[in-house]
Amino acid sequence: MTTTSDSAPRNNSASLRRALSILQLLGDDLNGDGRTITQIATELDLNKSTVTRLLQPMLETSFLEQAPGSGSYRLSWETARLGQAYLSGVRPDRDMHEALATLSESTMETAHLVRSATPSVVYIDKVDSPHAVRMISRVGNTQPMYSTSVGKCILAFADDETIQTVIDAGMPARTATTITTAAGLRAELATIREQGWAIDDVENEDGIRCVAAPIFDASGGCSHAVSVSGPVSRVPRERVPELVPLVIAAATDISRRMGALPQDRRLPS
Repeated sequence: MTTTSDSAPRNNSASLRRALSILQLLGDDLNGDGRTITQIATELDLNKSTVTRLLQPMLETSFLEQAPGSGSYRLSWETARLGQAYLSGVRPDRDMHEALATLSESTMETAHLVRSATPSVVYIDKVDSPHAVRMISRVGNTQPMYSTSVGKCILAFADDETIQTVIDAGMPARTATTITTAAGLRAELATIREQGWAIDDVENEDGIRCVAAPIFDASGGCSHAVSVSGPVSRVPRERVPELVPLVIAAATDISRRMGALPQDRRLPS
């Protein structure tokens, strides 16, 4: 028999998870338009009454706000403050940003710096391509490890438990070329360990190809990676050999700034 005291914590946990799922959903909103109660309920498969109940305390604590005119719900300043608090602890210093800027300038494509957030990676710095047509991304966004070049770079030098965590989280196809099997991913990671770089061959987003290299720290571990990304029209497969040494050079530069030594794995002398 379930007592009231037993069920209350479980109910509170379920409500918290649902509230957090709303924050995550609204965090994916890139244009700031927000979502209505009906849209939130539909996308998260919740009752509208449940959504209304969960939204109220987040409005009162300024985690959410209603957009003027439309009344849609969107993230507010308190979530921005928390995001800045997080980024202040992981955002690279100016020298690392300059290495990223050099990579973007030399390739004329968007350069990203990410860190591990298993089973995802989080973008912690970027320099946009000067071209009008370019990959759309923003600092703070997350992407799956298994389908991105940066994620696969980090996984290639991770322990088996971390790799299994990514596999267990699911590997749904994001494009027609996404690696979706454990065996396929493990084979890809073995190749990356051997060659020292990775490619996202239109595996995460249609029309986008990326080349990445791992970044090592003073312990020899790899929790960061750097990449260049661009539309396949400017980054055909034939251009990959040109990009690889530039990306590796940027990764090596940042690795040394993080205290890595030449004898660390894949770090050139």
